[in-house]
Amino acid sequence: MSAEPNALCFGQEFPSSGEPCLVQVEDHGITVIFQSGAAEGRSESASFSALTVAAGGFDHDQLVVRWAGAAGERTLYLRHPDVIRAFRQAAPDQLRAPLDRAAEHVRQARHRRRTVWSMIGGGVLALSLGLWFGSDLLVEMAVDRIPVEWEEKLGESAYKDFLAHQDVMKEGLAVSAVEEITHRLVEQIPNNPYKFQVTVVKSDVVNAFALPGGYIVVFTGLMKKADNGEEVAGVMGHELNHVLQRHGLERIVKQLGLVAVLSIVLGDHQGLAGMMKQLGVELLTLKFGREQETEADLTGLQLLHRAKIDPSGMIRFFEQLSEKDEGRTEWLSTHPMSGARAERLKAELAAMPKMIPAPFSFDWTKVRGALGGEPVAKP
Repeated sequence: MSAEPNALCFGQEFPSSGEPCLVQVEDHGITVIFQSGAAEGRSESASFSALTVAAGGFDHDQLVVRWAGAAGERTLYLRHPDVIRAFRQAAPDQLRAPLDRAAEHVRQARHRRRTVWSMIGGGVLALSLGLWFGSDLLVEMAVDRIPVEWEEKLGESAYKDFLAHQDVMKEGLAVSAVEEITHRLVEQIPNNPYKFQVTVVKSDVVNAFALPGGYIVVFTGLMKKADNGEEVAGVMGHELNHVLQRHGLERIVKQLGLVAVLSIVLGDHQGLAGMMKQLGVELLTLKFGREQETEADLTGLQLLHRAKIDPSGMIRFFEQLSEKDEGRTEWLSTHPMSGARAERLKAELAAMPKMIPAPFSFDWTKVRGALGGEPVAKP
């Protein structure tokens, strides 16, 4: 095996583009040797029993190995054929099924790649790129090739920059209520790739927003405005689904421009990392398109239903905001509401199976009272 780096390792202390490393496959598992950077000269080992595997990478032709060790969580991208072959030969039976699935993903990715090249080859490429970009097809292809780990690093940077200048609530009834709502929603997300982090910020702004990678901010102004926890849950369900549908990442990729999108599609890893670093706090001003807002509404409503949270709270809260001050609230400046949008949600809710909501454990009157909100009107 070559002494040159043959893999990329991602971890909390490594750069967002990953740390090049040398992977050696042994009888017990793998050994990762770092030959440069802050971890130069260090090695880590993991047994096969601690590993999970899947297909990944921009072209879905890499073997992604994950484990949690003494130094924290690790994600390893193996692309070198010799390393992948050695890993498959040495892996125990319990890894056979995921390895077979990964191999099938690689075959599918190669088939898709051949199909894409046939579509964009020759003169068709020159004539059709503009149309493709306009219809967002190329953007979607690029987003599909961006690992979740990169998305998390990008969102985390903007998240920390924003919170550094805010009055963050660490504890209290409001924080506990938001944590309970988050738990109820997140546990109903199948195959969730994100570790959602939700922070409550003291501000009279009636708003909440989501950043790529699973970072959510809820302003206390939103909680003061809501008549019950179900209304706040409706907003949070909407924001969680902006993350799950990767809407923020789509807007970022589209903002980067045609050349950047093409480089992502064609697998320019370093170019992508460099371009993303240039975005910085611009993430905080991204606005979602109408189709993205509608998708977040509908998928958010479905998530509320699965979590046994009354979905009508989401509709009531949006209706109240759309009627307030002729629609000039700050929430609506970035989340445009209309009568047609509310009616669409009502129709979607009417078509759902009947569900008996499960109440929250917190007392919303006390939550709002602790924030200085107006008393909730009794029905």
